[in-house]
Amino acid sequence: MNLEAQLKELGLVLPPPPKPAGAYTPVVFSGAFAFLSGQIARKADGSLWTGRAGADLDLAAARQAAEAAALNSLSVVHHLVGADRVVRLVRVAGFVQTAPDFYDIPKVMDAASELFQKVFGDRGVHARTSVGVHSLPANVAVEIEITLQLSA
Repeated sequence: MNLEAQLKELGLVLPPPPKPAGAYTPVVFSGAFAFLSGQIARKADGSLWTGRAGADLDLAAARQAAEAAALNSLSVVHHLVGADRVVRLVRVAGFVQTAPDFYDIPKVMDAASELFQKVFGDRGVHARTSVGVHSLPANVAVEIEITLQLSA
C-alpha cells in the first residue's frame, strides 16, 4: 500500500514524522501489534490546532484538528512502522479538549475515523474510545493514539 499516493488522491499531504516531546518512543512493537504514542493536532505548517471544542473551536474546526492528529499518526505509520505491514487498524483512542458543555466528542473523532477508513478501506474499521478532557499538552485541541495489527 502506498500511503502517500492514497493521501494524495484524497488531497492530503503526509507531514514529516513528529518527534517525541518527552521521555517516550513514538511506537512500540509487541508481537503482531504496534502501539503508537499519542499524536497531537499539528497543522501542515507545523503549528498546532489549539483551543477547546465548543469554546475556541466550532465543530468543523475541531474535526479538522482530529484529521490533523490522524495525519500525524499516519506519518508515524509510514515512517516508523511501514503501511505495507498494516493488517488492520484495531483501535483508536481520541482525546478532545472541550468546553464543559460540549458533547459532540464522537462527531469530532469521526473525522479521524473517516480518514483512517478512507486510507485503509475495510482494514481501517476499528474500535474507538472518544473522551472529552479539560486540558491537553500545549493546549492542543485533539490527541489520538492508535493500535495496529501487523503482518509478520
